[in-house]
Amino acid sequence: MLKSMTGYGVSTVETESLLVTVEIKTLNAKFLDLYCRIPRSYSDKEIEIRNLLTSSLERGKAELTLTVQQTGKTVASTTVNRLLVKAYFDDLAASSKEMGFEPDRTALLKMALQLPNAYNNESVQEADKEMEWQLIKQAVTEALQKCNHFREQEGKMTSDKFSEYIATIDQLLKDVIEQDKKRIPAVRERLEKQVRELLSDENLDQNRFEQELIYYIEKFDISEEKIRLQNHLDYFIETLNLPESNGKKLNFITQEIGREVNTIGSKANDSTIQHLVVRMKDELEKIKEQTLNII
Repeated sequence: MLKSMTGYGVSTVETESLLVTVEIKTLNAKFLDLYCRIPRSYSDKEIEIRNLLTSSLERGKAELTLTVQQTGKTVASTTVNRLLVKAYFDDLAASSKEMGFEPDRTALLKMALQLPNAYNNESVQEADKEMEWQLIKQAVTEALQKCNHFREQEGKMTSDKFSEYIATIDQLLKDVIEQDKKRIPAVRERLEKQVRELLSDENLDQNRFEQELIYYIEKFDISEEKIRLQNHLDYFIETLNLPESNGKKLNFITQEIGREVNTIGSKANDSTIQHLVVRMKDELEKIKEQTLNII
């Protein structure tokens, strides 16, 4: 089954406190090229997100956008380190009494809150961090599934088009074969006439004549090209129906088809066959353009 490199998928996962949205867009490229837009607070998860993309997308230029929004009531991510602040407060109060004055308790509390490690910045955040990552991972996985489904649908449409193009070339090849039957007598008659003229020359080099005759026969004969072209067309359809997608292989086969078509056109020396060859090239060009977008 063919898979296109063009794809799109979006997923939203929501809880009482969090809304996670992941959007993935993919386009064609020779290799896998990833670009991730991730909030700075989740930048430590970028490598894991890239690994998810790499294992699923294979090839293409991929752009991921992650947005995370707090919703509803959320617990503060910063709390007071009460034990340490109380120790600071008691020490400041004792120091004030030793110095002989009664301090303002509110002022002492403000001073204690400004001392090092008076707050636990990660106590609540660490507790929720794993849950948030699981939500993000779920959203990325769902977006990837939708993106790949999109790619498979695009690949199915492209596969149907390829079958049409190959069927057209195959029919044109049959037309070439029929026209070649009409072409051969005309070629034979022309060669026989030239041979008679040459044989009337008393200075004719018999060996050179035989070499030239073989050369012209080979030059006009397209039997091998017709057989190879048919084989390449059959191989293209065979590859098209394989379970895995292989755009590079289809592209190589397309090049071989083009080589045989060009040779038929140059050797045939027949206007009707050359017109058929032009139509073959037109269909082949459509295939070449679209194989570049297949994984």
